[in-house]
Amino acid sequence: MKKTKIIFTFLLTLMVLFFTGCGKGGEDQVLSDLENKINKAKAYQVQGTLEISNNDDTYHYDVNASFKDPDLYRVSLRNQANNHEQIILKNKEAVYVLTPSLNKSFKFQSEWPYNNSQVYLLKSIVDDIKNDSNRDFVENDQGYIFTTAVNYPNNRKLVKQKVVLDKDLNFKEVSVLDEGDIPQMVMTFTSIDLNPTFSDTYFDLNEAMNTCVTCKDIEENKETSAIDDIIFPLYLPSGTKLTDQDKVEKTNGERVILTFEGEKPFLLVEETVDIPDELSIIPTYGEPYLLIDTVGALADNSVSWTSGGIDYYMVSDVMSQDELIEVARSVSAIPTMK
Repeated sequence: MKKTKIIFTFLLTLMVLFFTGCGKGGEDQVLSDLENKINKAKAYQVQGTLEISNNDDTYHYDVNASFKDPDLYRVSLRNQANNHEQIILKNKEAVYVLTPSLNKSFKFQSEWPYNNSQVYLLKSIVDDIKNDSNRDFVENDQGYIFTTAVNYPNNRKLVKQKVVLDKDLNFKEVSVLDEGDIPQMVMTFTSIDLNPTFSDTYFDLNEAMNTCVTCKDIEENKETSAIDDIIFPLYLPSGTKLTDQDKVEKTNGERVILTFEGEKPFLLVEETVDIPDELSIIPTYGEPYLLIDTVGALADNSVSWTSGGIDYYMVSDVMSQDELIEVARSVSAIPTMK
């Protein structure tokens, strides 16, 4: 009887090890196959929709993201609400944020897209999965789900992502979640081409500016000469308040300077947009950052963006990037009371 019990325990242990090993092996095999599939592609083009939550507001973008080996990227983001389109372009010269409706290009010396997670770039998603040794893996009838950590150093509220694949290892959806497992960004892939053909000039600055099909005559970015309503942040850090506001005339419009003082002092400048007759390339310090309803620029102690025909610039000597973003995200395009 004792010998039988020992044999039974041994067999049970083998079964546990076998099934545990199979589960891990399945995860490793899926990741290996996925990595090989994406890395083997010398180019790709994906299309889909991106949903971004900002407090009680939700923004929807049409996304077209392209990559060509070894280091060329072009990502078009079109806001569905106002048809406003911007393009993030990385070529051999630099990283650019193009705003064709304003006839402007902002030029960055940036490590984008390698400096943080990118919800619409395939290799970035695969790298996030591969680099998280504590990732979670689930297989179901539809396919596979990886849950991994993410790298958004400028937004600490984004802590993990859920990556949904079908049985053929095609990306279906990526959801970026906060600490409460509430989705803050959801990228839904509608098409993925791992063998696209691009023209020789597809990643050129002028080509990208000229082929933006929804950028002309957009009411959202019409040049204005006056600021009819000053727009105030809905959120202020504790112990900080508005102490001064000043409106001044500039050559082709107006500028408002809002001064906030206290424990977290900062300056917020709002001014009417100028649209040059010819393409303007503006050297810009910082990194491209998707903020509210537009792509802006985030630096160590400042953030700038354009929305609703107004250029915004916010700067502070004491606030962190997280704090700057939190205030900036609360600046509504709808005029509000102080």
